[in-house]
Amino acid sequence: MKLGLHYWNYSQPADPALIAPTLGESARIADQGGVASFTVMDHYFQMETPQSAADEPMLEGYTTLGYVAALTQRMTLGLMVTGVMYRYPGLLAKIVTSLDVLSGGRAVLGLGASWYEREQRGLGVPVVPVAERFERLEETLQICLQMWSEEDGPYEGRHYKLAETLCVPEPIGERPPIMIGGGGEKKTLRLVARYADACNLFATDVDEVAHKLDVLREHCAAVGRDYDAIEKTLMFSRPVLDETDAFLADVEAYAELGISAVQVLPDRHPVSFAEQVVARIVPRLATIGQ
Repeated sequence: MKLGLHYWNYSQPADPALIAPTLGESARIADQGGVASFTVMDHYFQMETPQSAADEPMLEGYTTLGYVAALTQRMTLGLMVTGVMYRYPGLLAKIVTSLDVLSGGRAVLGLGASWYEREQRGLGVPVVPVAERFERLEETLQICLQMWSEEDGPYEGRHYKLAETLCVPEPIGERPPIMIGGGGEKKTLRLVARYADACNLFATDVDEVAHKLDVLREHCAAVGRDYDAIEKTLMFSRPVLDETDAFLADVEAYAELGISAVQVLPDRHPVSFAEQVVARIVPRLATIGQ
């Protein structure tokens, strides 16, 4: 079982001058300690939750990953997940390619339908109906795949039209893996079956995750896709350091469903969280799923 660190909060410590060194030290500890992936959010305002408010610190995601790339060597790097409305698809493919080249082939394209309308309206990003967001999501997937192929000709879609899909330099290796986040059964999981190398679901409970995976299996059968070729991952939002044994027991149950990677969120100072996760959780996770 692989572990991912999802760095979602920049509020600790409170001094903005300490955001960069705290982020960097947390990433270095995770990278050297066996954490497999490092992700950040694609938000411009912090999410409004019982634990956070919109006016708390937030960094642009791909800029942040470029900084982390220079300080790490092993972890894959991506957004969990890129909001489809925030960047033109051709530019997104170039941004992810740049991250991939500069990180030595460690970029992952996490992609989903953007949802946080407050930041979109606040910053002038077009707000479109949900159905259109999913149409744009599918076209974005098609454009990125075309730009990472030998085809550099035009792309003609309903929402996007590109005269050329030239992408030089090419990514390191074949192309960055594509992860689609979300558990929507009619649209999101259908797109996973058609386009993605990995999916990301919320770790709600074993029965619900099993149901989502059954739906994904059905979508794969409908389009002739090998279900087993898609990596299944889970995001945990619970305080895993406060209930480590219970967390690991749940991970074992999820592993039986075919989950191969889990992401955890810091719930305290990020450096302390990274240190404790590396010491207390990574070694035990390595024995799950063997």
